[in-house]
Amino acid sequence: MTATNTLHAVATASASAPRWTALALLELFELPFMDLLFRAQQIHRQHHAANAVQRSTLLSIKTGGCSEDCGYCSQSARHGEVQREALLDIEAVVTAAQAAKDKGATRFCMGAAWRGPKDKDLDQVADMIGAVKALGLETCVTLGMLKQGQAERLKSAGLDYYNHNLDTAPEFYGQVITTHAQSERFDTLDQVREAGLKVCCGGIVGMGETRRARASLLVELANMNPPPESVPINQLVPMPGTPLENAPPLDPFEFVRTIAVARIAMPASMVRLSAGRQEMSDELQALCFLAGANSIFYGDKLLTAGNPEADRDEALFARLGLSAV
Repeated sequence: MTATNTLHAVATASASAPRWTALALLELFELPFMDLLFRAQQIHRQHHAANAVQRSTLLSIKTGGCSEDCGYCSQSARHGEVQREALLDIEAVVTAAQAAKDKGATRFCMGAAWRGPKDKDLDQVADMIGAVKALGLETCVTLGMLKQGQAERLKSAGLDYYNHNLDTAPEFYGQVITTHAQSERFDTLDQVREAGLKVCCGGIVGMGETRRARASLLVELANMNPPPESVPINQLVPMPGTPLENAPPLDPFEFVRTIAVARIAMPASMVRLSAGRQEMSDELQALCFLAGANSIFYGDKLLTAGNPEADRDEALFARLGLSAV
């Protein structure tokens, strides 16, 4: 059986919920680059408008002081590079959300540097969700690990999406984070699904993981039932003071391959080009869109990392004939 036939057999083993293997996705990674992009674009067009890209804006509503030791994150109190700030007030959040909407964003994401929210903090976040929702925007939050009942509280406030990334492959996770297990992330994702919220879940590449580990991460995402509605693929932005500040850059074509494999493995999901866009050329971003990325973070900042400014994105969309949705 050829590699292509093997992939087809794995992908169609269950018509309702395809079960992928790391080997099958690794075979995709190893296809000739043009063949991989051609296949990804074919699948993309079967499930999504060819030239439409969804735009989200991300605001840090509580920065710094996180107790976790995530090796990529400058907001960890253990790395001490980002000063701890209090939770923003609701007026500041609404002002930022209105500005994002005025610039064309359709989803507004709010992130807080916590291991997990306390109930009193969750009440304030719930008020923010309601206020942003009233502006006509989709809402998303990333607040860390949730306790029982908190996902339902967020749902009742009007939340649409909860973001909680797997970050990396199970076999590589302990080399990046030691203060909690990846299984705890799955516990939170289960609660999010049970509450009826949509899932935003992806990972970070370029942290020193192997190609097989990248395939393993995508397998975990693709085999969720159902797969995440949104899949952010982040390229590591090495932050000063973090354990990964000197991580070697990932080959750009390998990043595009990761986008393409994500698209093939999760045909119906929105694949988001996320952190790392600041460092990407327009040409590299165009390849990512060709590979199946159809969502971006839009604005000048992603939590503590830079992001292309809105004017640059507008110009790129015009050059490529892309439309915002």
